[in-house]
Amino acid sequence: MVKMITAKEVRAMDDREKERTLATLREELMMLYSMQTGGGLSDNPAKAKALKKQIARILTVINEEK
Repeated sequence: MVKMITAKEVRAMDDREKERTLATLREELMMLYSMQTGGGLSDNPAKAKALKKQIARILTVINEEK
């Protein structure tokens, strides 16, 4: 299962760590999508939803800080 990152944890990160985490999550989501479109079965179908929520949470905190 994907470890959920809370907004409080994101706010505690520095800018580089936020960008690094965001890039990692996006890469993981793209790999998951490519596996699903290739005909492979996902071990956890809800993983994509959880990844999208985490990405949105990080982007929200980044935009709040601007």
